[in-house]
Amino acid sequence: MPIYEYKCEACGHTFEVIQKMTDPPVATCALCGGPVQKLLSLPGLVFKGTGWYVTDYPSAERKKAMEADKKGSTNGGSTTPSSTESKTPAKE
Repeated sequence: MPIYEYKCEACGHTFEVIQKMTDPPVATCALCGGPVQKLLSLPGLVFKGTGWYVTDYPSAERKKAMEADKKGSTNGGSTTPSSTESKTPAKE
């Protein structure tokens, strides 16, 4: 359900109301009982993560490619050994 923002004309109190689009608009302020006006506000859109446009509705080909990527990254690993994996004997 949408969130509508209202502002009281008498006291200036701003508040939000979650209501259906078919519900009648709020007419009075909950604090002072004065008349309220519906405000226009920006919608709350949040696009999280990288590539949200690709991962929202992937095609069958995209799903196969993603699965192949996952299999390749788990089997491959790093090509350079870390310092803890070094097996070279120390020279004296």
